Amino acid sequence: MKDTPMSLELILASSIVSLLVILLPTLFLLSRKLGPSNTNNKAKNSVYESGISFPVGNSESRFSAKFYLVAILFVLFDVEIVFMFPWAVNVRELSLFGLFEMFTFIGLLLLGLIYIYRIKALSWQ
Repeated sequence: MKDTPMSLELILASSIVSLLVILLPTLFLLSRKLGPSNTNNKAKNSVYESGISFPVGNSESRFSAKFYLVAILFVLFDVEIVFMFPWAVNVRELSLFGLFEMFTFIGLLLLGLIYIYRIKALSWQ
């Protein structure tokens, strides 16, 4: 029976996957067993938060959804700058039609910003 190229690729891929499944855990275990470990170091085991010796509060405190909303809106309006850069590079070739399209784009962004301002999405209470 003659092997087709598809079966050779399948054999090669399965052998690579099986090698990785066996090799990676083995390497991690050998590194843990043979490598140095010092669990009695008090400074190494202590918590460090940006120069603060003792952490404040617990790690499971909840944040207001306003933080996430501000972050998403920042990313949204920041990504729009990426669309404006190629237009600015090619503004002479695009002529008046390109200028009209960019003003339409900026107008839509401005409408979105006005909407966000009117529903008071960025006001802190």
